[in-house]
Amino acid sequence: MSKFTVHHTTTYTYDGMVYDSANQIMLYPIKDKYQEVIEHQLKITGDPSVDIFTDYYGNEVGTFTHPEFHNLLRIESIFVVDVKKRPMPDNSIFMSDQWAALKQLCHQLPYINFIKQEHFKFNDEVKDVFEIVKDKNQTPLEVAKYLCEYVFHNFKYIKGVTTVETTIDEIWKLKSGVCQDFAHILLFLLRSMQIPARYVSGYICPNKNGMRGEGATHAWAEAYIPDYGWLGLDPTNNCLVDDTHVRLAVGRNFVDCSPVKGTYKGTSSHQLEVKVSVAYENDPKPVMEEVNPEIVSQETQMNSYRRFMEMQQQQ
Repeated sequence: MSKFTVHHTTTYTYDGMVYDSANQIMLYPIKDKYQEVIEHQLKITGDPSVDIFTDYYGNEVGTFTHPEFHNLLRIESIFVVDVKKRPMPDNSIFMSDQWAALKQLCHQLPYINFIKQEHFKFNDEVKDVFEIVKDKNQTPLEVAKYLCEYVFHNFKYIKGVTTVETTIDEIWKLKSGVCQDFAHILLFLLRSMQIPARYVSGYICPNKNGMRGEGATHAWAEAYIPDYGWLGLDPTNNCLVDDTHVRLAVGRNFVDCSPVKGTYKGTSSHQLEVKVSVAYENDPKPVMEEVNPEIVSQETQMNSYRRFMEMQQQQ
């Protein structure tokens, strides 16, 4: 068992005053027999009430609004979590039985959602990869591990060359990206082999051993293995997911698991800053950050808001 304290801060700084900010947050760690949340603090600019619901994939999702004029929005999450080691899958089950089981699952909910593919232009280029896999005559577990290793060795980890909107085609052409891109490529390869696969967002807590992806939100994939369940594979670090990974949310892709997203009215220019730190069991616990003074005072904000409402009424 490993205990971690994760401190995740998202700050939006706007060039001018904005209002009617509506936001969705997926900052609530998954709770199951392998991950226990000991405590969780959430602090948001303006202290709005947060409505929490459970989405189709079982994730806790929070929504809130900030209607007043503001030029800064900070969402800060601190939680303590115990992550337990997992048993590894039993690979002794007859290979043909495992593939037959997957073939049946592919027509059932929710697994059908994790088989459906995105449009991909470079199908001819990946045929060699699939031919090698088929020639090896392997179990689903062995195929999943091979494809994870393939992504690790054939794609370069380079920050700044992709965005959250980069497509599978673009990632394949670049042969580079960050953890999110590695996860999306692995999802495509697994699904092409008729192995249900889902996207996972979270954090990596590698006990200071230099694994890629620490100090930020992390992403990886989970493959469904018959008679076992969902097995995490981290192609960014070429490893099976165990008690060094903290899970936030699961879905078909990044869009289903985005930690923070929202809309607002006002200027379209803003700066986004995301900070993530992990404190280990014997480290000092982080404290909530003090919000920097805003450009205008609260009284000025309220007066501005009143003037806006008066103008709306007059119109």
